[in-house]
Order: sequence, then structure tokens, then C-alpha cells
Amino acid sequence: MSEAEILFDRQGRAGLVTLNRPKALNALTHAMVSAFHRQLDAWRDDETVGCVIVKAAGDRAFCAGGDIRQVYDQGKAGDPTQRDFFADEYRLNVAIKRFPKPYVALIDGIVMGGGVGVSVHGGYRIGTERTTFAMPETGIGFFPDVGGSYFLPRMPDETGMMVALSAGRLKQADALWSGVLTHGVNAEDLAAVEAALCETQDIDGTLAHFTARCDPGPAPLAGRAGPVAGIFSGGSVAAILDALDAATGDDAEWAGKLAQQIRAKSPMSLEVAFEQLRRGGALDFEACMRMEHRIVSRILKGHDFYEGVRAVIVDKDNAPVWSPASLDEVRREDVEAHFEMPEGGDLDV
Repeated sequence: MSEAEILFDRQGRAGLVTLNRPKALNALTHAMVSAFHRQLDAWRDDETVGCVIVKAAGDRAFCAGGDIRQVYDQGKAGDPTQRDFFADEYRLNVAIKRFPKPYVALIDGIVMGGGVGVSVHGGYRIGTERTTFAMPETGIGFFPDVGGSYFLPRMPDETGMMVALSAGRLKQADALWSGVLTHGVNAEDLAAVEAALCETQDIDGTLAHFTARCDPGPAPLAGRAGPVAGIFSGGSVAAILDALDAATGDDAEWAGKLAQQIRAKSPMSLEVAFEQLRRGGALDFEACMRMEHRIVSRILKGHDFYEGVRAVIVDKDNAPVWSPASLDEVRREDVEAHFEMPEGGDLDV
């Protein structure tokens, strides 16, 4: 396959996008984001293109996120263009959300962070039994961006808040139940799905044929919908943790593990993510993206993002030293500062 990071092709009625960095789990670079947006603009106005299909090279990941190491290196070097990646990535997310033609993501393997941004905002999100969804940003001192402000609060029964704070992973059945995926298919059928979608004008009917062959099984989250909704509707991160600690009976072990996962995350990121989702539930998509641009502009000037990336990606000791070190040390004014207009103004979308 070509060494280009992102490939564009035409097959029948479809414009095909292939994320082509399999060794890097198809992580998005700035150049990929820019090329993707330009191609979408071209296909939007091309009457011979009936739909857009986004897929990825390799079988490990659809896309594991943005190229965070590159952003980390830019920050350490004082590169003034560091924030531009996120501005352009968020504009791409808006272009996908607004795209007037069917937009189909074929999600096989890991989909996290930026990969969610180039899939979940389209009308068709097709996942296999190998699909694993997560928004792991609080574990690296970041926040669930790329439209997380919009789609996470709209997931059922506070599931979005749960995955945002805990970085919890959803497999095929849970991703379908929660709305991350619109359709489930078998991995062995994926090539046939793609070929059929390139030729058909009946996307829904075509997908119905393949989804009938797939049995994702019951969604574990559906069985815990009540406890999740009750606990994660709390009025603060601290209240959510208190509720998890207080869980009894069949929920005690599950809640204890969740509480442990959340307490390992950046306290500042947890507070910012909580506020982000509560605000995002009442905003339209464009307003959410402007808010996320405000947040990232502040995050990139802070401590925890660089410490989180150092611990997880650079040194790989998985022992970040967060600052502040605990939730009770996080000042409300510092959280609210993430939602103020940044120097240079708001994102134009």
C-alpha cells in the first residue's frame, strides 16, 4: 500500500478515505486532517459522489486518536503552531457533522479520541466484533474532545459521563446500545459491506442484509443502566465517587473498579470533563466545538497534559504526578478558566 498517511479513491458511487498509518494505529497527523477536510469539500460538491466511506489500513485500529506525541513535542519546543492542529481537527469534525451526503465509517478495531471524531459524527457508524471504543483523555491530563461535549452527554443513562471520567472501553454490543455504533457487522463481512455500499443507492437496505448476519449478544451496560444513571447523574465528580463507594450488593465490585479507575486520572481533567459534558448537553454542535477549542487552548498551557503524555507515551512508566494531586485541591476558578475565550479569539466554524 502507498506510504501516504491518508488515501483517497473513487469506487462506484463512493468516495473512499483510508487512514493509512497502521503501525501508528492510524493516529491522525495535522497533514491528514487538512487533506481529509479538503477532500470532503471537493466531494460535497461533486454530483457523481453519492456517499463517503471512511476506513483504515490494518486490522488493529480504525484510529487510536490524534498524534499526541507530536503535539507534546511541539509544546516542549515552544512551537507557536501547536494549537493549530486542534483548530483544524475541530473544523474537520464540524465538516463531517454538516456533510450533506451519507457518511459511512467502517470501524474495525480500536477507535479512540480523534478516531471517534472522524466517525461518530457521521450518519452511519458500522462496527465489528473487534471494535473497541474509548475516550481515554483524562488518563493523559487531557479532556474528551473532538465533539465529546456533544455526543457524550447524549448517550443514554449517563453512559457518556461514565466513559469520559473512567476512560472505560465499550465493545460492539455496548457501542450499539449506547449509540456510538449504528450498525454491527461481522469482521469477515467487512470487505463485502464496503463493496456493496460503493454500488448501492439503498444504504439502509444494504446494511440490513449484513446486520442480520451479526449477533453482538447482550449489552452489559444495558443491564447496569439504572445504577449508571443514578450514580453518574451526580452533581460533581466527588459526588459520583461517593456514590460509587457507597454501592452495595451486585454493584459493589463493579463500582469499586470504576472508582479506582477514575481516581487514577488527572484531577483537573476530571473536573474539566465533568463541566464540559454538563455544559455540552445544552449546546449545539458548533457551540460545543468552540467550547472545546477554549478548553484545549488552556490545557496546552498547563502541566497535566505533558505529564500524562510523558508517563503513558514517552517514558511509559505509567506513574504520572498530577498537579493538583487530588480533587479537593482543584480550585473552581481554575476549572472555569478553561471555558473563557482564549487569546486570539474563539474558533471560527
